[in-house]
Amino acid sequence: MKLKIIVLLLICNTISIIASQIDTVMVVSASMNKSIPNIVILPDNYSTEKENFSVLYLLHGAGGDYADWISKVPRIKEYADKYNIIIVCPDGGLTSWYFDSPIDKTMKYETYISKELIDTIDKKYKTSAKKSARAITGLSMGGHGAFYLAFKHQDIWGAAGSMSGGLDIRPFPNNWDLPKRLGNYSDHQQYWEKNTVINMVYKLKGDSLKLIFDCGMSDFFYGSNRRLHEKLIEKNIPHDYIERPGSHNWDYWSNSIKYQLLFFNDYFKL
Repeated sequence: MKLKIIVLLLICNTISIIASQIDTVMVVSASMNKSIPNIVILPDNYSTEKENFSVLYLLHGAGGDYADWISKVPRIKEYADKYNIIIVCPDGGLTSWYFDSPIDKTMKYETYISKELIDTIDKKYKTSAKKSARAITGLSMGGHGAFYLAFKHQDIWGAAGSMSGGLDIRPFPNNWDLPKRLGNYSDHQQYWEKNTVINMVYKLKGDSLKLIFDCGMSDFFYGSNRRLHEKLIEKNIPHDYIERPGSHNWDYWSNSIKYQLLFFNDYFKL
């Protein structure tokens, strides 16, 4: 981990000469008793702008880390400038799924992101602490995480997105360390039912949370995204839903983030 941070700092310092300011911020998580790295991308005018900035929290997928977005889609630096926002890329562990595990008390990534990270970012940077100036999105596991966190904490985030998100984890009882986070489905079905996004729609009221999500039609999560879309229609919950040709890969996500940023930019300007 130390070597990776050093290499990343060297890359970020080179990038910052020609683009946005990029910080690697270590945040101490009291809930998990460890320090967690995060990338923070600041727009070019951050140091001269007197107004506070809106913030997009951008989550990685299973097997990834906090550096995924900046390394795989380096244009997000330009997007921070274009939309004049701060972008925060947290580390969510390889397979945390961004919730507080009911069976592993060392895995508390819901607490980390919704409390410890938010507090640190708002104290360290010129951010607007209003929910109307915060959005969250992510890919795959991070798409699940973004909706999970936003659905549960609508006082924190005003808009949320998901790209190829695992929005119904129940069809995958043996994948991506989910049994380590929730227990075996056969023994702990209640944990799976409680922590899958598609079962959390009841927490939404009208358009209190602005939603956008999309998925490629060749993606193994396509069915769950389609089912959530249909459920939101049934419950009369406004949302933007997009399905397009594509698979579960960075070609798809590097395209998807462009549309989601347009959505969030419109929301921040309301």
